[in-house]
Amino acid sequence: MAEPPRASSEAVSRRFAKQKRRDTAPELALRREIHRRGLRYRINYPVPSRSRRSIDIAFPKRHLAVFVDGCFWHACPEHSVESKSNSNWWVEKLEGNVRRDQDTNDSLVNEGWRVLRFWEHDLRSEASVSAATDYVEELVSASGSNSASTTANSVASSTDRSR
Repeated sequence: MAEPPRASSEAVSRRFAKQKRRDTAPELALRREIHRRGLRYRINYPVPSRSRRSIDIAFPKRHLAVFVDGCFWHACPEHSVESKSNSNWWVEKLEGNVRRDQDTNDSLVNEGWRVLRFWEHDLRSEASVSAATDYVEELVSASGSNSASTTANSVASSTDRSR
């Protein structure tokens, strides 16, 4: 990838520098609900065999990885907006993020993990957070019982991500 272009203004530079990489509102809402239900997890857990990558919410003993992906940074098909400045660089950057997400999914599945990915926009209401937690709770419980209906080699997401 080419060298990042200079920000179009100092205000844009400051805005992007403040972007959270973790502990976003949707991620915190999901973590709080998971914890409230008595499930214990690790945050920013290293992805096995992939340095510099981490799982947002991990259940290591259950081999379950949960990611909460931001609409902008992960090229949400519903909310992705083409950049007006430096558009070629941004297209390449965001496509690289999507490829990295897929590579992370593949790596985790090959290691026997199950992967859940939720878009941040899918975790905006209490009801949607509760539904997502129901799904997480179901997979955590199923993996503990060695249920035949639960496959270790699966990737699920809150919407079809066309990946």
